[in-house]
Amino acid sequence: MSAALETRGLCKSFGALVVAQNIDFRLAPGERHALIGPNGAGKTTFVNMLTGALPPSSGAIFLGGEEVTRVPQSARVRRGLGRTFQVTTLFRSLPALDNVALAIAERSGLATRMWRPAFAHREVKEEAMSHLSALGIADDAATRVADLPYGKQRLVEIAIALGLRPKVLLLDEPAAGVPSHESGIILSNLAKLPPEIAILIIEHDMDLVFRFAQRITVLVQGTVLVEGPPEEIARDKRVHQVYLGEQHA
Repeated sequence: MSAALETRGLCKSFGALVVAQNIDFRLAPGERHALIGPNGAGKTTFVNMLTGALPPSSGAIFLGGEEVTRVPQSARVRRGLGRTFQVTTLFRSLPALDNVALAIAERSGLATRMWRPAFAHREVKEEAMSHLSALGIADDAATRVADLPYGKQRLVEIAIALGLRPKVLLLDEPAAGVPSHESGIILSNLAKLPPEIAILIIEHDMDLVFRFAQRITVLVQGTVLVEGPPEEIARDKRVHQVYLGEQHA
């Protein structure tokens, strides 16, 4: 079976500065995978190459078995690649429902019908509500994003990504900026995401990572240090030394 997302020998340099070197990565269909590493490890660069925001210097990227290395971002989205960002990119003055509806309207080609708002289409509104409901925030559909707790804003962003009907979902630090008492809400709702969607989560919250991921890739100085199931990563002394900052005898 083809990988949902795969890279082969992916490299990126800015002049003499090498930020990604020969990254081989495979995300299986429906897999829950985490990418972790210290600050400056190259995680954001890697994700930007996956989405097409940044071209690799060499190597190849495959989405559903088809090479997309030089395919534009918008075309990757149409092929099933969704993403959230470290900092929310929401329309803060609009209700949560409208934010999700706009993404659905864009996906379905209704966004060009400017004489009729996206949320006025019954099928768009129903789908938007279904995504908000799946993430436990249907009661907040009419609330302006700016008035929502930050944890719920992150869930609205995930609902928007789901509105694009992704086959692969990249969640870039979904718990970033979320108070510790709300991170459990993020985790419980991530567990409810459709099992057929392959998910790669980039996250610093190790509790969330180890409870969510089936496999973990550790990136250090632009290279893969180790990859494996959570229990193996937790025992690996190299991970503790370079990422967790712990000393072992």
